[in-house]
Amino acid sequence: MEMPKPDERAMARFEDIGESMAGRGVFVSRMFGMPCLKTGTRVFAGLYGSAMTFKLGPPGHGQALKLKGAELFDPSGMGRAMKEWVVVPAAHAKRWAELAERARKYVAD
Repeated sequence: MEMPKPDERAMARFEDIGESMAGRGVFVSRMFGMPCLKTGTRVFAGLYGSAMTFKLGPPGHGQALKLKGAELFDPSGMGRAMKEWVVVPAAHAKRWAELAERARKYVAD
């Protein structure tokens, strides 16, 4: 399955979040062609088309899934969702920075 290309607004928001978190050991990288945010060697967020993905534990995982249009991340599209990962659509872009911080803390624990 081909990786969806991000639109300019989503990419700009993703880059802003990465820059705002840089002082906490976060950097922008790529995973399987997807722009992602890492801390150390751990990926905790990524840009997938015009949506962002976040690796979240409880209770943030359940809260993110309650957002309209959010779902488990299934990059293959073949029903093999990555259970800790949630895709949050651009309609909730104002929540992305908060979710990214939760995800960063989750992988750092």
